[in-house]
Amino acid sequence: MPVMLPKRSAISAVNLMPLIDCVFLLLIFFLVASRIADEEPQLDLDLPNISEALPAIFQPQELIVNIDKDGRFFVQGEYRPIEQLEQILRQAQRTNPLTQTVVVRGDRQTDWEHVAAVLGLCKKVGIQQYSAAIESDQ
Repeated sequence: MPVMLPKRSAISAVNLMPLIDCVFLLLIFFLVASRIADEEPQLDLDLPNISEALPAIFQPQELIVNIDKDGRFFVQGEYRPIEQLEQILRQAQRTNPLTQTVVVRGDRQTDWEHVAAVLGLCKKVGIQQYSAAIESDQ
């Protein structure tokens, strides 16, 4: 059963003060935020021109180390002995000290010691982001 209220008391029951406060706070926020956003581009700077630089959003490519069933290491499709693999990993770490990632893909029939050797080399040269790839059933 609906409650019947006189029209005068229903309108007077709505309090608009909290809504007005919210509108004023939003207005102040957008005024301040737009002022801060305009200041930095307005600085007149003569920036240096570098043609060799990469953009800051550039992500280094993963280094993928494949291990066949005989325990041989392949990087970029070429066979690499363990000594040369260490040099490649060391160079990759020097080039990208914080963001270099290595993915080790070992054949199902290879011994785990070969995969562990590559993971150990990654740790030895200072690469922190390394993983062993597996095939999922999905």
